[in-house]
Amino acid sequence: MAVEAIRGERTLGQLASQFHVHPVQIGQWRKTALEQLADIFVDGRKRKHAGGEVEKDALYEEIGRLKWSWTGLKKKWVCSIEQARLLVESDHAEISVRRQCDLLGVNRSGLYYQPVGESEENLMLMRLIDEEYTRHPFYGSRRMTVWLCDQGHEVNRKRVSRLMEVMGIEALYPKPG
Repeated sequence: MAVEAIRGERTLGQLASQFHVHPVQIGQWRKTALEQLADIFVDGRKRKHAGGEVEKDALYEEIGRLKWSWTGLKKKWVCSIEQARLLVESDHAEISVRRQCDLLGVNRSGLYYQPVGESEENLMLMRLIDEEYTRHPFYGSRRMTVWLCDQGHEVNRKRVSRLMEVMGIEALYPKPG
């Protein structure tokens, strides 16, 4: 939580509600972490500890450095999400799909999503809307809905509006300003 508070991506109030902790406590943890941050990256060999402690501290220090550098690399990543999805190998022998997605910053659910196209009925309605729009380009979604209902198609205005938006058409009329 202290790291989240230091990042500043969310407010202390948001963090407090997420982790069910008082915001003042998170602020104290952030302050303590910032004060001790310099000690985390100090070379462990200079300290006077028992042999095992020195190795442990050195390992933690190295992990901290690697995480810090990896975070910087992820931020500079110029690859799009679509390109990053292509880099995930589902049958990789050593690295699981979960770990690959974590390293690339890709949601696993996005790997398996297959977009669904428009239904046959919507395609037919879009063809009719396009033909009528060619004859009357000043028809908006309301007038187009009335016309479709007169033609015997039961549609509501929201559907017609969405289909017109998908097609990239809108009524031509003098707009204010």
